[in-house]
Amino acid sequence: MSGFPGFPSGFVFGAATASYQIEGAAREDGRGPSIWDTYSHTPGLVVNGDTGDVACDHYHRYPEDVALLRELGVDSYRFSLAWPRIVPEGSGPVNPKGLDFYSRLVDELLEAGIEPAATLYHWDLPQALEDRGGWRVRETAERFAEYTAVVAEHLGDRVPRWITLNEPWCSAFLGYSIGRHAPGAKEGTPALAAVHHLLVGHGLAVQALRAAGVREVGITLNLDRNLPATDSAADLAAVVRADTQHNLVWTVPILAGRYADTEEDTFGELITAADFRRDGDLELISQPLDFLGINYYRPIVVADAPLREADPAKRVATDNRYAEVRMPDVRETAMGWAVAPDTFTDLLVALKQQYGDALPPIHITENGSAEHDTVSEDGAVHDTDRVDYLRDHLTALRAAIDAGVDVQGYYVWSLLDNFEWAFGYDKRFGIVRVDYDTQVRTPKDSYHWYRQLIAAQRG
Repeated sequence: MSGFPGFPSGFVFGAATASYQIEGAAREDGRGPSIWDTYSHTPGLVVNGDTGDVACDHYHRYPEDVALLRELGVDSYRFSLAWPRIVPEGSGPVNPKGLDFYSRLVDELLEAGIEPAATLYHWDLPQALEDRGGWRVRETAERFAEYTAVVAEHLGDRVPRWITLNEPWCSAFLGYSIGRHAPGAKEGTPALAAVHHLLVGHGLAVQALRAAGVREVGITLNLDRNLPATDSAADLAAVVRADTQHNLVWTVPILAGRYADTEEDTFGELITAADFRRDGDLELISQPLDFLGINYYRPIVVADAPLREADPAKRVATDNRYAEVRMPDVRETAMGWAVAPDTFTDLLVALKQQYGDALPPIHITENGSAEHDTVSEDGAVHDTDRVDYLRDHLTALRAAIDAGVDVQGYYVWSLLDNFEWAFGYDKRFGIVRVDYDTQVRTPKDSYHWYRQLIAAQRG
């Protein structure tokens, strides 16, 4: 592709999806309910009352979607496994029909020459485990390890790349503190317990995957580039608190084997009174990884803000004396997210500077944009803004590689328009349009642009 910077030999180009967002078949073939089934069926929580009951019907249409991937020319497809489809109650009996679905999907991918990359947990926790405390309690981490062992035994011989958790920040804070994701809780210390038990679950899953002999093991974090609204001391201190919550509570234990020094200032009594950590947990959490997955979409601009709730018993874990503000003079996506590709470079370079040789090779496991797509009279989708977003962020990614960051892969989010969590079907991230009434797939201009880019990289 003329004028576009090339990527290193062997660089992996891929596309990504997630189980609850595309599969549908919510009550078929033995699948148990997840927290997202419960959440989306609760009136008032999801835009338009949308649910993932049908979504993109990928469960029945996966051969068509693999054909789209083959035509796109990707090296790898990142998908997630639905825990309640495989172990419907979260523990106990395994559902063979669930395992068979993913086995058929993996075989279809391999037949198409596409490398499978499996995510073990992309937020659809079995409701039975949530009923027993969810990620607030250590049992969930232990059951996650058991589920991981089952999946690795059945698919580990054919799936080379494994991701334990996707965006645990969303699971812990959006799910248990802010309440905008399932299970919809608004809590303080229990949300921080969820942070820790997600990390413990990751560590236990790494052990299970290593025992199964899989080739590559990693985790995906949605790290944010946090910027101060002004250069005042108060706003700079707010950035540290934001960075602690969004980034450091994950990266410091995983990559440095300790807890962030800024936790107490950020969470106060919510963390100092915590009793959910055990001796040996840090060694478990900080086991070496083959890669670090990073999802990146936009920067966050923060300003100092007062504590909203003085009583620790009533305070949520996200009340850290900062507020997000809009970034001035930049385009925003349909999500209202600022488009600032240079911050992508800055985040990756800063990560390398902070962790040095402890930083494993990086795969960008999600990057993309929701845009105000329109369908032309001839049925095409000319999503120019999305093409610009992808081009600019891939250029920024190449700049990070040139600066010495070892980035080995990039997965566009998302292959398909899909159920966008609490936004329902109101936001479209796909490079393929899905007509939810007919399930007809229509590749957008961004799909064709990405296909040309991949072909050009291969010479």
